[in-house]
Amino acid sequence: MTGLRTLVIVLGDQLDLEATAFDGFEGELDAVWMAEVADEATHVWSSKPRTAMFLAAMRHFALALEATGHSLHYTRLDAPHNGGSLGAQLQADIERLQPARLVMTAPGDWRVLQAIKAVAQTNGLPLDIREDRHFFCSVREFAAHAKGRKSLRMEYFYREQRRRHRVLMHGDDPVGGQWNFDADNREAFDAAGPGALPPRIGFEPDAITQDVIGLVNSRFAQHPGRLDSFVWPVTRELALQSLHAFIRDRLPLFGRYQDAMWPGDPWLYHSHLSAALNLKLLNPREVVAAAEAAYRDGHAPLASVEGFIRQILGWREYVRGIYWTQMPGYTERNALDAREDLPAWYWTGETDMACLRDALQQTLTHGYANHIQRLMVTGLYVLMLGVQPGQVHAWYLAVYVDAVEWVELPNTLGMSQYADGGLMGSKPYIATGKYIQRMSPHCKGCRYDPAQRSGDTACPFTTLYWDFLMRHETSLATNPRMALQVKNVARLSDEQKLAVSERAAAIRRGEVGAKRHA
Repeated sequence: MTGLRTLVIVLGDQLDLEATAFDGFEGELDAVWMAEVADEATHVWSSKPRTAMFLAAMRHFALALEATGHSLHYTRLDAPHNGGSLGAQLQADIERLQPARLVMTAPGDWRVLQAIKAVAQTNGLPLDIREDRHFFCSVREFAAHAKGRKSLRMEYFYREQRRRHRVLMHGDDPVGGQWNFDADNREAFDAAGPGALPPRIGFEPDAITQDVIGLVNSRFAQHPGRLDSFVWPVTRELALQSLHAFIRDRLPLFGRYQDAMWPGDPWLYHSHLSAALNLKLLNPREVVAAAEAAYRDGHAPLASVEGFIRQILGWREYVRGIYWTQMPGYTERNALDAREDLPAWYWTGETDMACLRDALQQTLTHGYANHIQRLMVTGLYVLMLGVQPGQVHAWYLAVYVDAVEWVELPNTLGMSQYADGGLMGSKPYIATGKYIQRMSPHCKGCRYDPAQRSGDTACPFTTLYWDFLMRHETSLATNPRMALQVKNVARLSDEQKLAVSERAAAIRRGEVGAKRHA
């Protein structure tokens, strides 16, 4: 086919037949372009589960496109003419197909947007970038919300979204008389643990996904992670089954235990829907509507439903707005001047800290960790260690099946690492090992004592908490939400401070935390 009117570009996180890029599509005049390229798995050291998730979902979506009458030009990763990057492959296919214009839905990655713009400019082709109506709030609307505000806070944005979209509202007031039920949603499991949990809904890989698993294991053999337990939903039909199973089985207790952790059980009462949402296999409107209906029907309590909806309608939309109004400079933020290297064992899970070992090995096995593991275990440790934020960002983008930069970067640099100096969150989220002890039983099976801040058995989280406060005492003292924690530093004697500093230095040298092999 030559002389096309339109080449419609579809990226690996745009797997939605209702996307704006398809508006006005005519099969005789237009064609869809998709490409699997190695650069998308190597610009960060993408884990095997993440790469397989994208490729399997893309290949299934290609079948859906063809079944609905879309002409498709699809380049596989192992194709002999593969250009290796989105830009190179698009350039080659433009030369072959000679389209009059390019159309795409706005991408979720600044780097990809620049690459496609550059190809369009090189070829003198108009590039029509259309609004992504997958989201409740456009970037333009978020910018209007942010304009003139000295600080941005998700809670106020979330309330605006609730009012605007009439979600969990009774007239002009929130259902239940309050906007936020966080106080009801932070329980830990008791000593008996979570008990009999609903089985995780998983999907045995079909022939297409099995081919992808074989390809990823061969082509990216040295990349982190494993694929022997890959059962993620890679089609819209499977994603809908996952949504229905969550609403039925897990939503009623989601809120109560959303911050709880339990060794060896990654799934608990979480939704496991973020990858399907971020690849656009699910629409957030149908997810929110299903959750609200569960409350209206008496199936799930308001606290659980509100807590879940806040993650979708509030936080997810908020971080996207932050990303697109702050790029491209946002990637360079480093408000705490953190300069340490990411511990090498973040890529292997080989640490003698029980909570981190559990979270890291789970991440590498499944490409998944819940939000509290990401914020208050893996993220907390490197924040207090002082790891350079760009390295933390690259790790989070690489290892999770739901990782697309628009959602991962603000969550990592802003919420987790406080590298934006408070744009995303009002304070650094820091805690001693006692937080993890309160929310899980990990400490019972660990060689470290969360009550100790120095000495050979001191929990590295506790040591690094006090070291963090000491290192940033001056700047944190002006933050009203940190004032009480900073004042506690004054209670330490010079001898105690020295002991903390020496222990923290040993942790940074790798003498503490890394698993020792016989």
